[in-house]
Amino acid sequence: MRFAPAAAALSLFLATTASVTVAQSGEPDPRAVSLVAQGQAALKAGDTQAAIDAYEAALAVDPGYTGIFLELAEAARQDGLQGKAIRYYREALEREPGNFAAISGEGEALVEKGAVEKAKRNLAQLQSLCGDSCPETVALQSTIAKGPPARLAAETSEEQTAAN
Repeated sequence: MRFAPAAAALSLFLATTASVTVAQSGEPDPRAVSLVAQGQAALKAGDTQAAIDAYEAALAVDPGYTGIFLELAEAARQDGLQGKAIRYYREALEREPGNFAAISGEGEALVEKGAVEKAKRNLAQLQSLCGDSCPETVALQSTIAKGPPARLAAETSEEQTAAN
């Protein structure tokens, strides 16, 4: 009986350690991969809510699968929720700081939100990590060159006119 509290604490520690190790393993859970595929199909069909539901289910199955955050970010961007997308990209970057897709995606979402200067920082980071010919760098350069969406540019110019 004297060892019951110590045994309980030890078993709790081992269970927690085991679950963290499984969550950080290199191979994603096949069920999560299947749910991500369902989400991608829904996103292509234009059903962003069904895609988000599938991605969130995949995240519940395999919380260590960083790719899910990139998918969630893309769905949020298509839904017009750039702030939420940026949060998902940053979560992916916390897990994998050198993830080119997350750096580029965050930069594109920043442009869509109107924060072009911040997006240029992401571009500089990509250029230093993977060079000018990297697909992610090229995609972000293209998005920055296009600038913010027309509706956002019109709103910004109206605000500047009103301020003067």
